[in-house]
Amino acid sequence: MSDPTARVLQLLSMLQTHRFWPGAELADRLEVSPRTLRRDVDRLRELGYLVDATPGVAGGYRLAAGNHLPPLLLDDEEAVAIAVDLRAAADAPVEGIDHTSLRALAKLEQVLPDRLRRQVRALHTAVTPLRWSRRGPLVDPEALALLSQACRDHEQVQFEYSRRDGEQSRRLVEPHQLVSAGRRWYLVAFDLRREDWRTFRLDRLSDPRLAGPRFAPRQLPAADAAAFVEASLGAVPTRYQVDVTVAAPREVVAESARYLAGEVQVLADGRCRVRLGADSLEWLTATIAGLAVDGEIELDGPEELATMLVELSARLGALAP
Repeated sequence: MSDPTARVLQLLSMLQTHRFWPGAELADRLEVSPRTLRRDVDRLRELGYLVDATPGVAGGYRLAAGNHLPPLLLDDEEAVAIAVDLRAAADAPVEGIDHTSLRALAKLEQVLPDRLRRQVRALHTAVTPLRWSRRGPLVDPEALALLSQACRDHEQVQFEYSRRDGEQSRRLVEPHQLVSAGRRWYLVAFDLRREDWRTFRLDRLSDPRLAGPRFAPRQLPAADAAAFVEASLGAVPTRYQVDVTVAAPREVVAESARYLAGEVQVLADGRCRVRLGADSLEWLTATIAGLAVDGEIELDGPEELATMLVELSARLGALAP
């Protein structure tokens, strides 16, 4: 590539894509000599980008983190994906993230080309998200960021934790992964003092801090972190329980109620029965309303839940033309 400006931009884009590039491979991709590559790297440094260089035959280059966020190069698909995700993040259960997401979205849409702006607007128009109640617990974004870093870097974390019965304890864990389930966030981690895997709700967690030591990742006793959280939630006793029988395929019932349900049973007449459990009647109501879309439904549960469903049905009926 003969145009130095275009070549430097391509180099920046490549460095932003991978954490480390061997020098020989970078030079080959850019179709330049190692000497020219070094000059282009120096140009990036002059522009304020921190580029670490590793000498030697196996050496290469890596874009390092600096004190300021440098301009990012995004391709069309990345720009559209980020714009859509920012809009979705405005409804996320992370404290203060709604205004931050909308502010970032406004900056991004301001510089999007018309063709990409039309794509983003089309997606916003065609997709209507379910607006979850803001009454639920919010997650501290700083805690979320620290735990994400600890999961990535395999670094132990300490925090205070409040169990569902109110008991307070200090935990020392090896964080594995974060899982988002509806309006709640969970940390899957190995508890060093209890010598077992645990699931922690982030809204019950406080004062998280890096403990210092790094660790070798352990084998999670589940297919993945989401499956572990799902199994953990199913094993926790809940305040409200209801048996639901619905004329819908087993796969539909299992997916709709995955975070509240036990095992789905297929009855002789083809209907499915499942026991739902939650500490929130609102969450149960929303889940059951979603199941009712697929056919007639029978309930065996608390009277207050039945009352809420009748009131919801009446409100929806009043909206019908």
